Amino acid sequence: MELFGVAASLLALFAGFGVLIGLLFGFFGMGGSFLVTPALMVMGYETDVAVASGLAFVFATSVIATLKHRDLGQVDYKLGVLMIAGTTAGIEVGKLGLHALQAMGLADTVVSVIYVGLLGGIGAFITYQATKGDGGGGVSHDADADADAEDIPDIAEKIQSYRVPPMISLRGGITVSLWMILAVAFATGLLSGFLGVGGGFIRMPALFYLIGVPVPVAVGTDLFEIVFSGGIGSFLYAMDGAVNLSIVVPLLAGSALGARLGAAATSLVDEDEIKVYFGVMLLLGALAVAVRKVGNFMDIPELQTVSLVIILGAATLVAGAVVVSSIRALRAEGPPAASAAD
Repeated sequence: MELFGVAASLLALFAGFGVLIGLLFGFFGMGGSFLVTPALMVMGYETDVAVASGLAFVFATSVIATLKHRDLGQVDYKLGVLMIAGTTAGIEVGKLGLHALQAMGLADTVVSVIYVGLLGGIGAFITYQATKGDGGGGVSHDADADADAEDIPDIAEKIQSYRVPPMISLRGGITVSLWMILAVAFATGLLSGFLGVGGGFIRMPALFYLIGVPVPVAVGTDLFEIVFSGGIGSFLYAMDGAVNLSIVVPLLAGSALGARLGAAATSLVDEDEIKVYFGVMLLLGALAVAVRKVGNFMDIPELQTVSLVIILGAATLVAGAVVVSSIRALRAEGPPAASAAD
């Protein structure tokens, strides 16, 4: 059976995949193209179609997830706009560095090593920091409440201590120098441009560990940035006719539900659990990328499939853990107390 010239089973597969990715995207503020693009390439789609369709999907999913985070008060628009300005400049400089390496014939090797090292390093650091944390309660819905000083990372405290005017007030009662925000944004953009990736896995931890905003606000603000970067990228590819709507539409149908569930889960799941899940995703992602690169280097096509299985397995495992943690949190809250009888 076919719908719009596409097998119904394939449409159902894309819709289910969309729910999974949307949940992760709404929960972490990253994970879309990281999962969609390699999956489409392994399924036999051309590289430009896989990249373009992945970008279009990420753009639309980020809009859905951002709206949900906005409803929860977890988007700092002021910080988001400043980060967009800084990351845009950083991306341009990073691209220059990448082109210089390409001219020397070293780009693929250098980028692969740095990418795997960065994914693994950030994942290990976040997982370690979260597992040694005190735990505490669930994340507050009130993103404007003052942050507990004990919950602010040491690096963020140091950055906040540089009182170079103008000072910017952010959600959570945090005040940071404009120049510190732009410096962090430029650095994350530099890495994004150099590695040729969206940078969600860099920006989200940077917003928490370097600037000090609460994790849910870091996720919501990162998604707000992706609305712009994903929108521009998908528009440019769409102008070239590379966006395949038979892929994007069913993915979006599933992600519309998944993204809202994932965003809502950030207000239920303990903040340290969010960081553990994020760290595990990055560690497994580093392993998947390393396996794929080894497969390319040694000309072993089977390792491409192994890499995809690791990525999809990691996504399914972490998404399942998020759902279970959310259900446990809801049960722990218990039903509302019954009103006294008249």
